[in-house]
Amino acid sequence: MSESYLIPAADLLIEEEIKHSRFISFLFHCQSLEDLKCVLTNLKVEYPGANHYCYAFVAGAPSDSINIGSSDDGEPSGSAGRPMLAALQGANIGELGAIVIRYFGGTKLGVGGLVRAYSSGIKQAIPQLETQLKQIRYPATLVCDYHQLKDVEHLLAQFDVLIEDKQFSDNVVIQFAIPKAFKAQLNIDLATMSKGQLKAIYAE
Repeated sequence: MSESYLIPAADLLIEEEIKHSRFISFLFHCQSLEDLKCVLTNLKVEYPGANHYCYAFVAGAPSDSINIGSSDDGEPSGSAGRPMLAALQGANIGELGAIVIRYFGGTKLGVGGLVRAYSSGIKQAIPQLETQLKQIRYPATLVCDYHQLKDVEHLLAQFDVLIEDKQFSDNVVIQFAIPKAFKAQLNIDLATMSKGQLKAIYAE
């Protein structure tokens, strides 16, 4: 599994007219089907009365074949959602959703024409899409004494760590996520700092 991949950093909209039909392609950051449904609901309000609201999404890493989906929304089977999904999968960008809104203009395009029309806006948008790098982080736990906390937090900050939870009882339990590349070095530095007392425990 890759240690990092590109994700969308901003939304992008492409609008075009194909044989009198209006096609509006909207690309956005999408981490789940719920994210997609939320954007779809908003677009139906913003663009009411369209004939079709077709979609596709890759909600995980670019190579993820599980957290994906698509919908033809009434267009002939395989003419909209699947070509849209194929365009997204070819982009090598993760957590990417696309919704294409069609206002029918009176001219039927045929299945081949629909395949081209529904993927056209996405293919135009992908090279223009603003992206950022997402690090894959791994869950970890660290237990330290109260007097060590400040030094521990300072050290964690140097390793691009996301602190997810802190529990204060007899000592401090820190739950965090760390990029794979830094796992070994963090424990070396923790041991040096604490004279061998501290060690991060990584989930398998």
